[in-house]
Formats: sequence, structure tokens, C-alpha cells
Amino acid sequence: MAAVSFEKGGNDNEHEPLMNITTSNYHLIISSDTIEGVVDYRGQKVQSFGSKYGGWGSALPIIGAEFGENIAYYGISSNLISYLTGHLGQSTVSAVASINAWCGMVWMLPLVGAFVADSYLGRFRTIFFSSVIYELGLGFLTLSALLTSIMGPTEDGAVSETPFLGMLFFSSLYLVAIGKAGFKPCAEAFGADQFDERNPEERASKSSFFNWWYFVLCVGSTISHVVLTYIQDNISWVLCFAIPCICMLLGLFVFLLGMKTYRFSIQDENKENPILRIARVYVAAARNWRATSTSTEGEGIKSPYLQLRVGAHQFKFLDKALIELPNSDRDGSDKSCTVDQVEDAKVLLRLVPVWIVCLTYAVVAAQCSTFFTKQASTMDRTIGQGFQIPPASLLSVISFSIIIFIPIYDQLFVPLTRRLTKNQSGISMLQRIGCGIFLSTLAMVLAALVEKKRLETAFGSGLIDKPNEIIPLSFWWLVPQYIMLGIAEVFAMVGLQEFFYDQVPDDLRSMGLSLYLSIFGIGDFLSSFFIYGIDKLTRGSSQGSWFPDNLNRAHLDYFYWLLAGLSATNLVAYLYVSKYYLYKRVSLM
Repeated sequence: MAAVSFEKGGNDNEHEPLMNITTSNYHLIISSDTIEGVVDYRGQKVQSFGSKYGGWGSALPIIGAEFGENIAYYGISSNLISYLTGHLGQSTVSAVASINAWCGMVWMLPLVGAFVADSYLGRFRTIFFSSVIYELGLGFLTLSALLTSIMGPTEDGAVSETPFLGMLFFSSLYLVAIGKAGFKPCAEAFGADQFDERNPEERASKSSFFNWWYFVLCVGSTISHVVLTYIQDNISWVLCFAIPCICMLLGLFVFLLGMKTYRFSIQDENKENPILRIARVYVAAARNWRATSTSTEGEGIKSPYLQLRVGAHQFKFLDKALIELPNSDRDGSDKSCTVDQVEDAKVLLRLVPVWIVCLTYAVVAAQCSTFFTKQASTMDRTIGQGFQIPPASLLSVISFSIIIFIPIYDQLFVPLTRRLTKNQSGISMLQRIGCGIFLSTLAMVLAALVEKKRLETAFGSGLIDKPNEIIPLSFWWLVPQYIMLGIAEVFAMVGLQEFFYDQVPDDLRSMGLSLYLSIFGIGDFLSSFFIYGIDKLTRGSSQGSWFPDNLNRAHLDYFYWLLAGLSATNLVAYLYVSKYYLYKRVSLM
């Protein structure tokens, strides 16, 4: 039995059945009792209501797998700056460049992983094979640390590293990046796939899913920042690399336990590869850019059906892909594209400005695991009766802030704002991201002020030329900027995840989440570029480099003010872009 409803086109984010239907403003939505394009593990169709497949029961094992993976990733990345500058003896600038380059690959490679998942393997298989690669990388990383410890330190405390050990260490890191490339976007998309957006109750659960997904992610990162960084600094790097290896293995086991409850997306065997299908639009539009439509094709371009599509007036140059040239080949290679293809191509193109204006936020976020940690290493980190916390453990403040604020956001903020905005999610996805960008700007202002205070304290204590001495300034001065960035993540990070999952074509959702991740990959690369460029420009100046190995003679406060200014300017650009963005419409029951 099919259900029929109508939906209004527009620029809001509400999706509700409406009365007084007119075909000039609405288009028809038809749904059935089974979920289209979804089967269970036996290949049978899944019912829309009352099914034992999907929902929170299926999402939880996937969240459990992400929990294990997140402990593994942050167990490696959170204190990598200390391992490179201390254990391997790299300079601060070289270590930051190495970390940013690796992190950039970690967040850029998901574009490849998503392509493989959406085009060939599917999300479940991609998650499984990526987890195996991930596990191999963690195993080799543990072996690298073991061999390095056997070599023993030199007189200056650094390890006498051979070319083989260096190659093994960095090869292991990039093997982890390859594994994460397939796991990260597919696991989150696969988890969200367990909720049917045409079912009103499940659609509300899907919005909460992104909040709780990030909540669990932060619990995992907190464990890494508190427990594993302590083990790294006080017990053994070998043990600290072995624990993530075990956690990843347990996560894979939990993921496989839920296999018989999952909803699996299937595609029509005769359907074209979703990425190539959209790429054909851009190729056809470029091929036909000088063409003028004949009467037949002109009717196609001017059809009311196309005009009713959201954003039909945008990117009209892509409408030329609808034109079939009179002398085109009949083998299909030069045939015109369909209206659906053109609309999907426009949907992706509308995401580009949002993607660009979020890059500065990613540059700000990249400072947490590098310069923030180096700052903390110079400050008094004593708690209680002489217990000294590791510098990287301060990253747990961000995670604790998120863990505390996400329930507040989900249970208090959303219901209150829902009454005001009549939006099921409280505020729109773009409004949520904008709040995060604003808060991250304030965090950079706080960071600049605190760094100025740290430098003044070092100067007043006569420690300018004593970089290995602890400055008599408590680490608590750093806590507000960490808290501010944590709250910013609740808005921006979670908002970006939901936005890039929701706003791409349905069969490209892994790719959508990889686009979100690529923002932070490019952000890491940009951060590395800024640091390298500024270091080169300022090295010969009277005040010296902004980033010398002696952090007491550095000018991180200048760098933070620069980022705050760029972030404020970027916020203005973001507000302009978001004002004219048109949300993709979805079909509801």
C-alpha cells in the first residue's frame, strides 16, 4: 500500500505535509510499506514500520566500532608531537609539518574510500576491509616502536634512528591513514543509513544519531588523551601503540556482531555508477556550452518539472547537459543527461561555497594537537600532591566539554529553540555550523591573550633562554580556550557531519561525509603551509621567527591573532554564503 503526500519547495529546512495543493508550488511524493533500495542480510526487503532491522539496535554496534577506532586513532595522534620532537629528535617546525601532512592525508583520503564504497564495494565491505588495513598499520606501528626502543637512545635522548626504522614508522602511519580513509566516512554513513528518513520518528532519531555519534567519539578520544598519553609519557610507547591495536580489533569484532540486524543499501544493477553519472553532467555541459537547443531539447530544458526543482534557477549552464546534439553518437557516450542527473550535479555544486568557507575553521582546529600541546609542555601542570599531567592530556578538556554539552544541546537547547523556530532540529544545519565558527574565533582570541600572558611570565621569571624550565604559570590558563573549542565542535563539527550527509544525493552519502572530512584535511595542509611560510618570512626579521624551537622566544600570540582575524573575516563570508544556500528537499512518508 502506497502513501501519498505533497511537499513544498523552498529555502527552509522544514518538511511537512501541506493543504491547499497547487501544482505550481508542490511536487508529489509516493512511498510504500517497504524501504526502497534497502535489504536485510538475507537480501530481503525491509519493512518501513515495525521491522527488527535498522534503528538504534543496529546503530549501536556501529557506534561501538567507531568507539574502538577512535581510541586507536587518538591514541596515536594526540601525543605525536611529543614522540617526534622528543623520542625521534625532530625540530618543532619539522614535527608540526610532518603531523599536519599526515593529518591532511588522514582527512583527504576518505574521498577515495567513499568513492570505492559508493561505486563498487558498498559501505559494509569497505568498513570491513579498511578495518583490516587499519589493524595492519597499528601492528606495524607497534613493531616500529618496539624496534626503536631496542635501539636505545643516544646521548641527547633522541633515538639513533636507521633509515629502515624511519621508513617503517612513517609507512605504518600512512597505512593507518589508508585504513581510516575507508572506515571513517562509511561507518558514520552506514550508521545513519539504519534510520529511514521517510519515517518521521526515525528521521528525528537520525538527527540525534549525529549528536550521540560525536558524543561517543569524544568519550573515546578522552580515554586516549587521559590514559594513553599518561602511558606514553611515563611507561612505554610500545604499550601505548599496542593498546590502540587491541581496541581496533575489538571494534571490528563488535561491528561484525551486528551484521544480522543491519539494513544494507542496494543499487539497481543497471544503474550507472553514481559518481560517473554526475560527472557526465559536467562533461556534457562543457561539450554543449556553445550549443543552442532544438525544439525537442528546448522543451526538456523549459519543462515545468525542471522549474519546480529546488535551485533550478541556479547554475543554469548545467542545463545544457540536457541538450542532445543532432550528430551525437548513438552508443550512449554523447547522449543528453536526464533532469535527475542535472539536479544532482547542481546539489553537489551548491555545496562547494560552504566547503570553502569552512576551511578556516579547520585551520583553527588543527592547532589543538600541535601548538596548544607545545604551550602546555612549558607550563606548570601539577595537580594535587605533585602529580604532573601530560601536556597532551589537556586535549581531554575539549572532549569533556563536548561530553557535557552534547546532552545539554540535545535535551535542552533543541527543544527550546524548536518552540521558537518550528524546526524539528531546533536550528538549521547551517545556523549550527555558523555558531561553531563564531565560537572558534573567540577561542583564538583567548589563545592569543593567554600566550601573551605566558610570554610575559617567562620574561619576568628570567626564563626566556631556558626553554627546558617550567614557567611558573598554571595550565589552568589554557583551559578556557580548550572549553571554547569543545563547545564550538558541538555546533560546527556535528553540524558539518549532518549537513554533508543530508545534502548530497542519496547514493553518494559516503562521499558526502568524506567531503566533510576533506575540509579538515585541507585545513591541516593550509596550517602547515601558513606555518612554513610565516617561518620563512619572519626568520630573518629583527624579532626572529614566530616558531623557533625555544617557545619562550616564539610569537605564537601573533599567529593566533592572525588566525582570529582570518576567522572573523571568514565568518562574514560564511554568513553571506549560507544566506543564499538552498536546502535539498527530501521525501517523507
